[in-house]
Amino acid sequence: MFDPDIAPSGTLLGLLQRGRGDGTLHALAAPRAEALAALHHCVLRDPRRDWQVENRSLYYARLCRELRADLDEIEQHLFHPDDLLDTAEERTGLALSVLGHLTSYGRHDALLLLRRYAATGANWAWALDELALRDDDTGLRALGPAVLDRFPRTPEGDAELAAAARGAYEPRPWRLWADDPVHGTRVRAAQERSAFDRWQRQLRPSGPRPGWSVHDVLQWAQEEHDASPGARRSDAAARCLAAVAGPEDRPELLAAAASGPDAARAAALRHLAETGDPEVLDLIEAAATGPAPELVTQAALTAFERMRSIAALDRARLWAQRPDALGDAAAAMLACRGGQYDSGLVLAALRRTVRGEGPDAQTLWALVEGAGRLSIGCAAPVLRHIYRETSSSHLRGLAAHALAATDPSFAAGFAVECLWDCEESTRELAARQAATADSRVMDQLRRLAADPAEEAEVQTAVRSRFGPPGGGPTTA
Repeated sequence: MFDPDIAPSGTLLGLLQRGRGDGTLHALAAPRAEALAALHHCVLRDPRRDWQVENRSLYYARLCRELRADLDEIEQHLFHPDDLLDTAEERTGLALSVLGHLTSYGRHDALLLLRRYAATGANWAWALDELALRDDDTGLRALGPAVLDRFPRTPEGDAELAAAARGAYEPRPWRLWADDPVHGTRVRAAQERSAFDRWQRQLRPSGPRPGWSVHDVLQWAQEEHDASPGARRSDAAARCLAAVAGPEDRPELLAAAASGPDAARAAALRHLAETGDPEVLDLIEAAATGPAPELVTQAALTAFERMRSIAALDRARLWAQRPDALGDAAAAMLACRGGQYDSGLVLAALRRTVRGEGPDAQTLWALVEGAGRLSIGCAAPVLRHIYRETSSSHLRGLAAHALAATDPSFAAGFAVECLWDCEESTRELAARQAATADSRVMDQLRRLAADPAEEAEVQTAVRSRFGPPGGGPTTA
């Protein structure tokens, strides 16, 4: 995850970076050169805060098709010398996904670019997965020699080949290459090795194993943390404690949770929270608010967030007004599991978080969902602000769902632009709720219904808006 440079929400570039429906509408109304410049900026400099969660590729591919964009800039980006130096998937993944969707729309030049990059590019595995979904057998078979030549015929190269075959998101190319008279023997050997390696790992799991007592588990967790601070063995230790701890071990666990070494304390806190120990909430408060290392503080907050007891909810109502991380966790718990009488606390936390941390704060995800779940009508203004300003399309989608439950103007307002949104769940919501008084709505619903790249859930929602044959569309 990283923080990209996001333009203001009122600009064309800012709208497109966020993946908002208004971005497409403004781009189609803007001068073509300006729209193409903003589009290429987004495709070549991935604007997503978390590229593994947020969608943009279909959104940008559709705009490429509408603007009849050529692929020269994408080609230059893919085959730039930086491709040899920066091999991270984030640099080229979005551009490759856009090419994949353009291939589905019949752009032969996009198909040729994907084939060329799969043969020579650093992020070849991503390009190959795109082709596996869209290319024909002849095209995929022709790529076999170029891909296999990346792996030297040495024990190390064969091991890397087996790992690549095992990690492929789409196995279709590997199955075709396994039948190749020239390369099939090597590919089949790699597939067999990857299957054997998986079986061997399951049969003989590697790694240290703690002894079979609470003391041994806590000691192992601390030793592993001291040796590798980033390994987070405290989580594994907590799972082990669930198997070995008995009532007679409670004093030792309470002592570890109160003042033990960092990793042992984190493991004990999580275990006591999961078993609902009556003293754990006081221990969590002390760990989360006192002078404790980050490992212990985060473990305390995580342990609290996972609790499901009535006692935890009662304590959350006391903590929700705190202006710190424990207050945030408490407000999030009330948003997810509280009752209607917790609406005031959730709304106050929502407003406080937006004022203090802005529209991209991680805590907002739970609070926005909670505002919708509890139907907090007074939250509509701040939800509209989050919808407009956040750079996370996932959070914007949550805000849209919350607005649908709290804002009577949603169907005639934001729901219309949501039909062009980058997130499929947001488009699905809009397809069900957008008011058809706007002439653009029916046109876009028909486009979505006819688009072969559209998700099935969205198309099902679109079809629900049309009545039986001859009955006309339903209205909102």
